Amino acid sequence: MQVDFYQLTLRPLERALPQIAEKVLAGGTRLLVVAADARQRAALDRMLWTYAPESFLPHGQAGGGDEAAQPVLIAEHPVAANGATMIALVDGEWRDAALGFDRAFHFFDDGSIAAARDAWKALAEREGVERRYWKQTERGWEQAA
Repeated sequence: MQVDFYQLTLRPLERALPQIAEKVLAGGTRLLVVAADARQRAALDRMLWTYAPESFLPHGQAGGGDEAAQPVLIAEHPVAANGATMIALVDGEWRDAALGFDRAFHFFDDGSIAAARDAWKALAEREGVERRYWKQTERGWEQAA
């Protein structure tokens, strides 16, 4: 199980998440996007339709019907109603349920850096968990740990 920590410093989640989602879908897998706040989920739903004029990222929200058919599903809880094997935690909050997926993307900003550090340390003690830390640079994402 792999957990990728993405610290948002130069670009916001609205620019980083679509890149990850596109790569997940290109690899033939599905993604669950988790955020506790309903307003954030609604904003992500709108953003995934409009983030780039030339792009289309098929997705839906949990509770909207046809969850099982959604390649990308936005949800409040880490329950993969779409059969996702990868999860993106986008509100800065780590959830141990993410360890039930093949891969987790944990996005956090300066406001949630202390919690991300705690999660990083706690995951170091878990057997079978590979952690990676990605930082933003002017050239894009670079693996730092």
